[in-house]
Amino acid sequence: MPTSTAPARNWFDQGGAAYARFRPEYPPQLAAFLASQVPDRRLAVDVGCGNGQLTGLLAQHFAQVVGIDPSADQLANVAPDERIAYRRAPAEQIPVADAGASLITAAQAAHWFDLPAFYREVRRIGSPGAILALVSYGVLTLDSALDARFQAFYRDQIGPYWPPQRQLVDSGYATIDFPFDELAAPAMQIRCAWSLPQFLGYLATWSAVRSAREAGRAELLTAFADDIGAAWGDPRLERLICWPINMRLGRL
Repeated sequence: MPTSTAPARNWFDQGGAAYARFRPEYPPQLAAFLASQVPDRRLAVDVGCGNGQLTGLLAQHFAQVVGIDPSADQLANVAPDERIAYRRAPAEQIPVADAGASLITAAQAAHWFDLPAFYREVRRIGSPGAILALVSYGVLTLDSALDARFQAFYRDQIGPYWPPQRQLVDSGYATIDFPFDELAAPAMQIRCAWSLPQFLGYLATWSAVRSAREAGRAELLTAFADDIGAAWGDPRLERLICWPINMRLGRL
């Protein structure tokens, strides 16, 4: 019988660079789908772009892309691309000319916006027939040997430490006001094959994990890491992890 492979280190102490290193990547078909819906492909604006995960994919389909984020730290981690102009600004004051954007996106970010002010900016910068896409990815799933333990950790143990906005992400923004001509979006997933260090490194980026540690509940994290490590087996083994992609898609 295999011996336990419970982690012997603090997997949740990853440091500030973990966000750019461990976040899951959107699939190329997401950008391709969004590009197929727009009236033209001159300009896409990615608001709350972070370190440019979706922004870079959009650049493969548009003549120009502008990535907007209020965080200098996030923008310091983008990959340079001559097709992309990154600008530091809030979602409520987008530095883009009137009626020029055919696609406006916000990926895993809209729950932090002042939505009425953001929507005013969307209407200002959007060209006739432009598309607004609020993209999010929901709660991940693992294979059956691991998923029940993860879901209990997410729901019951770390759940109380998420900010209230997390419920909007988990629901796919289903309950937010979305005053646009809404379109249907196809089912998509983010799929990654990750080792145990990659998986726990991703969890270390969660604000709820930081909040639990600050609240003196590090034992929740240690117990989960021990349990999932024992069930995982060889930490180098790559296991499939899936996140459902949710979209609120509207035409201006």
